[in-house]
Amino acid sequence: MKAGGIRPARRPDGWVAPGPRPRAPAELVPDEHEYLCFLSGDFRIFQRVDGHRWSLDDLVTADYAAGATGGVAPRRILDLGCGVGSVLLMLAWRFPKAQLVGVEAQELSLGLLRRSLWWNGVEDRVTVHHGDLRELGTIIASGIAGPVDGGFDLVSGTPPYFLPGDGVESPHVQRGPCRFEHRGGVEVYLEAMRLALAPDGVGALCASARPEGRTEAAATALGLHIRRRRQVIPRAGKAPLITLYEVSRSPAPLVEDAPLVVRDAQGRFTADYDAIRARMGMPVFPPKAP
Repeated sequence: MKAGGIRPARRPDGWVAPGPRPRAPAELVPDEHEYLCFLSGDFRIFQRVDGHRWSLDDLVTADYAAGATGGVAPRRILDLGCGVGSVLLMLAWRFPKAQLVGVEAQELSLGLLRRSLWWNGVEDRVTVHHGDLRELGTIIASGIAGPVDGGFDLVSGTPPYFLPGDGVESPHVQRGPCRFEHRGGVEVYLEAMRLALAPDGVGALCASARPEGRTEAAATALGLHIRRRRQVIPRAGKAPLITLYEVSRSPAPLVEDAPLVVRDAQGRFTADYDAIRARMGMPVFPPKAP
């Protein structure tokens, strides 16, 4: 196993991190099996060297969720299956006055997340619950996830993509349950959204682009409505990797957003993807000279 440590910042000259400042206690440092990595602005996140780490899926989901609010800052946000907290922390950075709740089943991930909350100084407004999101109704009714006052304004989720047996699971900690549907897939996440959303709330999630129609069928069966959809293409000329969805309780015309192409044919980040990084407080590097 590689040794962990504090990852140095990679930032263009003169770039200043936007957004709220973290607490950054000097005594809270990663152990030899962990990284402390930059996220949004000056926020950082604890991650295992040999475990699941934040990725493109988390970034584009957090950005899509933030955009789903229509410019109105949500008061209460719920992140389902929050893992080590990448989406949860990005949304806490983006909405510094919101109260947030995360639900996560893996105890190891939750331990890392709690340390990230303390490092960033947001533990007073971000609550995390160790539990299975399939039991969300019980969790909400118990009041553990906060007072029941009409539901959450924004609910986000990044479900795993693969059925058990559809591929080789990584032997490393966290990775298998983060990628394989041991506790259910997009259907379970949508059911939890249906339970948690306020009447005028909005949900945002990503799902595998294959098979087509799975997310749409699940939403219809639950009485939810998909009002926006966007495919994410990792590189120009490739097939879509994931699809982003915006869902609500009330009917709305479906808007098909233009596909997000992350890299162009030469492998450079596109302007659309750079715009997402900028919105989520991440540095954008000028293109390299040919």
